[in-house]
Amino acid sequence: MTGRDVLFQGIPFTVATVDPRADDLRLLWKDDTGRPLATLERVESWAINQKKSLLLATNAGIYSREWRPLGLHVENGKALVKLNRAKGSGGNFSMRPNGVFAVTTAGRALVKETEDFARSRLRVRLATQSGPLLLANGKFHPAFRQNSPNAKIRNAVGATKDGKAVFVLSRAPVTFWTLASLFRDVLKCPDALYLDGSISGMLCPAAKCRALGANDFVGIFAVVKS
Repeated sequence: MTGRDVLFQGIPFTVATVDPRADDLRLLWKDDTGRPLATLERVESWAINQKKSLLLATNAGIYSREWRPLGLHVENGKALVKLNRAKGSGGNFSMRPNGVFAVTTAGRALVKETEDFARSRLRVRLATQSGPLLLANGKFHPAFRQNSPNAKIRNAVGATKDGKAVFVLSRAPVTFWTLASLFRDVLKCPDALYLDGSISGMLCPAAKCRALGANDFVGIFAVVKS
């Protein structure tokens, strides 16, 4: 796993690139007692208790008011929350197309549009669903506008052509257009999924990033090393 800072269009980002075939990438929700981990600091404690070093922690997809993942949530090959195919009205999750980030049982990271993922019947080790889909085959979500005034702290994940996962946290407010441009033009990810905004956080010691986020989370990605 690598972590670095990237300056793009005057906005600083922290970027962590993970190879699921070599790095121990987890998707977490609750600890062994059933208590929600909820914060990146608790994930740090969880890693210490597991006698592992924490290389990365960042929030996963959008969650509901009931403090459950709003869409698909797969840990260790088990779907704890099913794929959400409801059309909905309002909110970033409902900006169609939305999508799924997953790691297959073969260790390949990918991002797919929700209906495409449903048809694929892929066997996955972990997955989170969120929205909107930032990029699909290099094409922007049709609702994005280059001159949009809607700028917020945001985090997202992309997939490279060779199956690596690229996690990004903006360190200043950013529009969807600029975030999608970063993935396409700099990080070379043809597919990318928005995870959350305003509250997003990331711990990435390799990039000296310790942004804890502004709220509790539900799903949390972690990369650990024995």
